[in-house]
Amino acid sequence: MSRNVTWDLASGRILFFRRPFHEYSLRGRVTLSQMPLSITAGLTAVLMLLFFPGTLGNPLFVAFLASQVVILGLCYLMPWERLPFGSFLVIPVLDFVSIALGREGGQEGLTGISLLAVFPVIWLCASGLYPRASLLVSFLAPLGIIWVPLFLRGDISGQDLARTLLLPMMMLGIGVSVSVLTLSMVRQQRDLEEKDAQLRLTLKESKRQEGLLNSVLETVHLGVLAVDADGHDVLMNRKQRENHRLATPPGNDDPNESQLLVFQPDRTTKVPVEERPVRRAVLGESFTDNLVWLGSGSAQRAITTSARAMRDQDGAFAGSVIVFSDVTDLVNALAAKDDFVANVSHEFRTPLTSILGYAELLLDDRDGVPESHREPLLIIRRNSERLLGLVSDLLASRSGQLIVSPQAVNVAELVRASISAALPRAAAAKVRLRADVPERLEAHVDSGRMSQVLDNLVSNAIKYSPDGGDVLVSLDSEGQDVVCEVRDTGMGMSDKDQAEVFTKFFRTGNVRNTSIPGVGLGLSISKAIVEAHGGSIHLRSALGEGTTFTVRVPA
Repeated sequence: MSRNVTWDLASGRILFFRRPFHEYSLRGRVTLSQMPLSITAGLTAVLMLLFFPGTLGNPLFVAFLASQVVILGLCYLMPWERLPFGSFLVIPVLDFVSIALGREGGQEGLTGISLLAVFPVIWLCASGLYPRASLLVSFLAPLGIIWVPLFLRGDISGQDLARTLLLPMMMLGIGVSVSVLTLSMVRQQRDLEEKDAQLRLTLKESKRQEGLLNSVLETVHLGVLAVDADGHDVLMNRKQRENHRLATPPGNDDPNESQLLVFQPDRTTKVPVEERPVRRAVLGESFTDNLVWLGSGSAQRAITTSARAMRDQDGAFAGSVIVFSDVTDLVNALAAKDDFVANVSHEFRTPLTSILGYAELLLDDRDGVPESHREPLLIIRRNSERLLGLVSDLLASRSGQLIVSPQAVNVAELVRASISAALPRAAAAKVRLRADVPERLEAHVDSGRMSQVLDNLVSNAIKYSPDGGDVLVSLDSEGQDVVCEVRDTGMGMSDKDQAEVFTKFFRTGNVRNTSIPGVGLGLSISKAIVEAHGGSIHLRSALGEGTTFTVRVPA
């Protein structure tokens, strides 16, 4: 292990030791702080031995060397950790006494031994403890080293006293400089400690948030993948790791994106690499509910993917987050629903065809059927035809095809017929059903289909006015268009429900909580019929204030 060079500001020297100074125990730091003076005292003894051997016979100089050995031993042997903090400052005070002995005993050999006082001065002032007292001692102790012997000898003059002031003043200047530097370092250290504490607290909170985020991500039943701007994975939760294993080809433990088993909705055609969700996300694209199939065989799963791009502070692309949601059960349920609708529709066709056939036979038998029975038979035929048309619409809505056969029709008559058929229901519901239509208004439309639209809208207006009210059906022409409005004063709809009202099998929240019958297909089919004519259907509604549907088709 290489040896570290550390600058110890507490003693103003370079020390060679293995660890930073602050990592040593208090006993070790005290011993290391005393070392420079002890080593210097040893070197002084060597110089005396080589050049002034007689000085080594001076009792005071011997006392100086012995005291240095004793003081160094105290530094190492005293249990400073168990004593009051700051008690180690007795060591530099003892050093002043020891240096005084060395000065008096070694003046005949080496001059300037009193300069050794710089070591305890630096120690005292660099400790940061009792700064004013340390400065006072830094001046008085060197002064005492010089003055006390003068007063003891008695041969003292004013010039002698003045001549000896240089050393104490120099020591005081050194002490002031060290104190200022130490106070500055203490403030910096305090600031660093505060910042370190804040950083540790922030890091702790960050780790807690990271742990919470990881727990949430590992718990949710959604696959979450985060990638950086270069397409490298940054985060992948448990569910996404399962999805990745599902899409991994057999025998390939580390596939790239192009090798993963990602298929289009037909479950057999592979999605091109550039159209795959992760690739699109890496290119900075944001998308929602992109359906793909992962895996193969019976383990294949339907996954919807959504991605949102991440931006840095400058707005540059920094990566993307992709969410994978398993919708296999929903897709299978929708397929089962479509199959059910198709099967039921096919099953309905046979009895409906039979009912229509017998109704036609009875209507053709003018002699055997009383005139009073003809009107009910006409209603049976008309509603059977409507029901057969509804069955056909169910099949058409499943396959996405709806066929209309326009011809010249008096639309006003269609509106009146629809209102006439709805009057019994309106009376039962205590709804006032009125019409505002001209005597004649011709348009090129499919009469059966448009009657179906009108019947749906009028029926809904009555049905969703459970507490009675008014329903007004108006018909007019605007330029090249025929416009029909069905306005009621019933339950109304929220903005959220209005956005979904033309969706197949959708029913509003208010209606689901009531006993009003319906399957949520009428408006979807009506919209398809109107759009097949090249027209449009819109609504305005407010909760508790009623609804207005507006149908506009080219004349």
